[in-house]
Amino acid sequence: MPDSDLTSRIKKMLVESLMLKVSPDDIGDDTPLFSPEGLALDSIDALELAVSLEKNFGVATPSSEVAREAFVSVNTIASYVTAKQQA
Repeated sequence: MPDSDLTSRIKKMLVESLMLKVSPDDIGDDTPLFSPEGLALDSIDALELAVSLEKNFGVATPSSEVAREAFVSVNTIASYVTAKQQA
């Protein structure tokens, strides 16, 4: 379970870097980022997200396959960031 400070920082980063019209508090930890039932992000958002992750957390996303697994929800991003920072 990722820590709540990290998930809060990720939510804030999502809203700011992707200019989402929701507040960070409105994004659930397990809300699907790319599905219509969730935030309905698109491929451009995925690129922005990858750049923001590297800028804010020093974590690179080496391929689209890795991004597809890591960018499912705030929790999966937090787990990815935590794993990469500990590696």
